Amino acid sequence: MFVANRYPEEVNAALSDFLLRMADTSLVLGHRLSEWCGHGPILEQDIAMSNLALDLIGQARNWYQLAATQLGQGQSEDDLAYLRDAGQYRNLLLVEVPNGDFGQTVLRQFFFDAYHYHYLQALTESGDENVANIAIKSLKEATYHLKWSSEWVIRLGDGIEESHRRMENALRELWEFTGELTTPNATDQLLAVMGLTPDLSLIRPLWEQQVQAVLAEATLEIPNRAWMQKGGKNGIHTEHLGFLLAEMQFLQRAYPNCEW
Repeated sequence: MFVANRYPEEVNAALSDFLLRMADTSLVLGHRLSEWCGHGPILEQDIAMSNLALDLIGQARNWYQLAATQLGQGQSEDDLAYLRDAGQYRNLLLVEVPNGDFGQTVLRQFFFDAYHYHYLQALTESGDENVANIAIKSLKEATYHLKWSSEWVIRLGDGIEESHRRMENALRELWEFTGELTTPNATDQLLAVMGLTPDLSLIRPLWEQQVQAVLAEATLEIPNRAWMQKGGKNGIHTEHLGFLLAEMQFLQRAYPNCEW
């Protein structure tokens, strides 16, 4: 149970927006990983991806619960997860990209994990105690996630010709979605000034260093492209999110207020 910290109206609105972003990002990526359940390349990794999905959905629950408390409008975590439309979601674009093959799923996970790990690490020092506590708990899981995805990127990139080719294809497909990870919007800028979230300009070099090191070991070259996709933080998404939400939200919308 959380007790909301009250800030000036503008700050409180920005904090609520940030909390929804954290929750939405974890939920959407968790759902994407859950799509692999029963379809993994080998049993061990099928189970591993299911565990990653469960971790992320658990983190999403914590963020949604805090967001509901901060919003103070009587909403529950289920309301926020299942009763908002795509334009109200604030997740990063990277996580809504379809799974593709195993290599693309692994690389998408690595790009996110390299950001998530360093971001959560900085977020443990947030001036908001609730935010810091969730970050501390989530960081333990994010540390394992980064280890798992890094090892698989290296194994596939520096593997046989076929796995290397597939990783190159995944890199070309996903790279344009990575810029948004460390590009601040108005919410990021305001909350960083207030000491509630990290300055993304300090996260970017940490992410770049992590990515460059792993991709070099995987014998993969970073694409020479400067243009990046953006918009997820402000509710502008790819066409993929609507289809994902239609599947994920169906039961709650078809049978309102149902509970397990």
